Amino acid sequence: MPEEESKAAPAGDESAALAPPVEAVPVEAAGTVSKWLTQNGFEHESLGADASGVELLKVEPEVLVPFATALYAYGFNYLQCQGAYDMGPGDQLVSFYHLIKLGDNADRPAEVRLKVFLPRENPRVQSVYWIWKTADWQERESYDMYGIIYEGHPNLKRILMPEDWVGWPLRKDYISPDFYELQDAY
Repeated sequence: MPEEESKAAPAGDESAALAPPVEAVPVEAAGTVSKWLTQNGFEHESLGADASGVELLKVEPEVLVPFATALYAYGFNYLQCQGAYDMGPGDQLVSFYHLIKLGDNADRPAEVRLKVFLPRENPRVQSVYWIWKTADWQERESYDMYGIIYEGHPNLKRILMPEDWVGWPLRKDYISPDFYELQDAY
């Protein structure tokens, strides 16, 4: 009988007797794209992979455009989705970019997601519109809902809310106004 099994749990500690043995959590290995970026001098942090196996990379705001340009040259020619989310009241905002390598006869194209963590006060990052034109309305929506300023965007203005709307409705600390003016309700 192995030594671990012969040890009795301390008296009164039933959870210890029922709990499975604790194993060390392996550190996420850098994926293919992360390794390529590192070899080419692009510093970043690998965040592992999501549930679908898509590689996640943390990129600093000031180097987003060089990263995006390098990934475009590496073959990530399609920005499938750009979006944002709020990590919680008082916490950071995140702007993310889901990139795909589209090509002929690709039944499972390569994918990668960049995440840029921004301060809640004055969240600014360079626009990727000049690399992927599909970022146009997507960055406008992130601006409209979260207040992230995409510097260099050719037409950064509200897209869902009225131009005179005050605040950023999808931030977790947003307080809804007491009334809404209905215009052209019918």
